[in-house]
Amino acid sequence: MKPAWFDPDCRACPRLAAFLEEVRADHPGYHARPVPPFGDPAARLLVVGLAPGMHGANATGRPFTGDHAGILLYATLHETGFASAPVSAHAGDGLRLTGCRITNAVKCLPPQNRPTGAEISNCNGFLQAELRSLEEGSVVLALGSIAHRAVVSATGRRQVDHPFGHGKEHDLGAFRLLDSYHCSRYNTQTRRLTAEMFLAVFRRARDLLEP
Repeated sequence: MKPAWFDPDCRACPRLAAFLEEVRADHPGYHARPVPPFGDPAARLLVVGLAPGMHGANATGRPFTGDHAGILLYATLHETGFASAPVSAHAGDGLRLTGCRITNAVKCLPPQNRPTGAEISNCNGFLQAELRSLEEGSVVLALGSIAHRAVVSATGRRQVDHPFGHGKEHDLGAFRLLDSYHCSRYNTQTRRLTAEMFLAVFRRARDLLEP
């Protein structure tokens, strides 16, 4: 992992650093630190989420592992050939990603899963570095509007020129940005996002990578 992508000792956001101290005290077995990206260092598909979940990545130390959102994500990655297994049980389960990496717009658990604008901005440098490392012609898949805006911001483009919308595509120069609703429990239970809708976006990513 290139250091510019991630700093395990980052304390740039006082509110998040203080909150993680509280979480470590309440849950001594949890990772409760900044969560690194997971997957293929040479990936041409970068999946960008919002932030670690309290009892998911914040606990396990691996993005989307241990929480409800990861159920649909890893099953879909497996169905489209990016993951070696359909279930991500824990960080040591041997699951591998091929041609894909998962990262978050904010690397630390925020209270109530709501990072502030300043916290998103503080973490954007890591995302910028990760995007710059991508091979030309790669695909970035943003899960939700906050991740979408973080990616657009990291490229220095105007948000108004690239509005978020499920299934929308944006040409951002070296890579193409695809949008999807976040695979959260709320979105899947209300059927704002169905498994079929989610699968269609990942199949589109695969088509773009393998024309």
